[in-house]
Amino acid sequence: MLKKLRRKFILINMMLVSLVLLIVFGALLGSTSQRLRGQSVSAMRLALKWAEGMAPPQIEIDLPEGEEPGAGRGNPDARQLAMVPVFGVVLDENGNIDSYAPGGNVQVSQEALEQAVEEVQKQGVPEGTITKPSHLRYLVEWDRDGKLRIAFADMRWERENLMDLVVTSLLVGAGALVCFFIVSLFLSSLALRPVEQAWEQQRQFVADASHELKTPLTVILANAGIVLSHPEDSVAQQKKWLTFIQEEAGRMKELVEDLLFLAKNDAARLPLVYAQLSMSDLTLGCLLPFESVAFEAGVELDSEIQPGIFLQGDEGQLRRLVMILLDNAVKYAGEHGAVRLTLTRQQERVRLMVHNTGEPIPPEHLPHLFERFYRADSARSRDQGGYGLGLAIARTIVEVHGGKLTGTSTREQGTCFTASLPQRPRGSAWGQTSKDIQIVYFQTGIERKRLCTGLLFGTEGSVRGFSHILKGFLRFRLSFSKDLPAIL
Repeated sequence: MLKKLRRKFILINMMLVSLVLLIVFGALLGSTSQRLRGQSVSAMRLALKWAEGMAPPQIEIDLPEGEEPGAGRGNPDARQLAMVPVFGVVLDENGNIDSYAPGGNVQVSQEALEQAVEEVQKQGVPEGTITKPSHLRYLVEWDRDGKLRIAFADMRWERENLMDLVVTSLLVGAGALVCFFIVSLFLSSLALRPVEQAWEQQRQFVADASHELKTPLTVILANAGIVLSHPEDSVAQQKKWLTFIQEEAGRMKELVEDLLFLAKNDAARLPLVYAQLSMSDLTLGCLLPFESVAFEAGVELDSEIQPGIFLQGDEGQLRRLVMILLDNAVKYAGEHGAVRLTLTRQQERVRLMVHNTGEPIPPEHLPHLFERFYRADSARSRDQGGYGLGLAIARTIVEVHGGKLTGTSTREQGTCFTASLPQRPRGSAWGQTSKDIQIVYFQTGIERKRLCTGLLFGTEGSVRGFSHILKGFLRFRLSFSKDLPAIL
């Protein structure tokens, strides 16, 4: 698919470039053709005024001082006449050739001259082209003596100039197309690189998800087959196999929920309910259930939580973030290991650090830790549980809150994951909720009342009254104040 897309990209690029070159060269050839025709017509107009017996016009270069210019040399238009192969004839009242004025760069036989005059007389138009005895352009004019003057210009010089320009344009165009083809190859690789990465990630994601779903499905089908093979047994006798089915179904439910969470985030449809919350209390509440888990795993659990840390965020997601980092640390702290959780405030940001001992993560695996289904263990052992989605979900939660999640791991200092979160995510001021505001309603209008309730409080809170003054005041206080007093 990517190769087809790349070929299509190059093809479209080359078609567009070819179209541009075709338009440019076509305009150049058209303008050149009109210019050459104009030169021929100008030369013929001069030839009509050319008297018989006058010296052919010549282009003068460095005429010696004191030398008189010859016939035609003093005329500045003679240069045009000297460059174009042109000649003229004068016909008498009977239509016979009275005189012939050859140009300085063309000679015409009497037979050819008569044939050219005859062709002009047949056409009967004052200006045009003829093909016999050669491709000639002509111009007819009557003089004051009643004689007919005809000027001829050879069209071969126009064609030769146009052919030279066509050949030059083809060579230049071919060279330009080759250069643009090479550039298109480079640009296609550069432009499709994100597409290739996204395609590879999607392919790997589907393969990993299929692999993780296959295992519990296999267990469920195997246990269901055992239950069905003993229809005479009671539920109590089949409890072992039914328990296995329930456990694997629970694991599948957990995996599907994780995949749905990541998919919603990718589609920018992840629901967020921002509220002012105590991160200190939330972290402490997540830490307490892990004390028993750490005790059973033989891991020492320690914490340093700074009290009074508040931020705006989604309580459910932030709770899940702390649980993921703690669960990951306890699992990989190792026997007789230690886990330490630290929560501090640094200026306008909240810093959550979870540190654990144990085997360090190899440096080559660190850049991939937050990828979906990625595990440092190439054998993808499931002894520790989980599906390799925890850190990917943790990073997603931190990023949607406007923060950053990083990880380090060394043998001397152990493994540490640090989440840096802003206290007030961008764009969250109008999404927060509050139940500490009372508004006295001074004006009527239920629609205005509903509108103000939605703008200021979202889905929570209520409004009994509102005025124009209070509306502006509350918007100001909601944007810049944390503790909002009651307004009576």
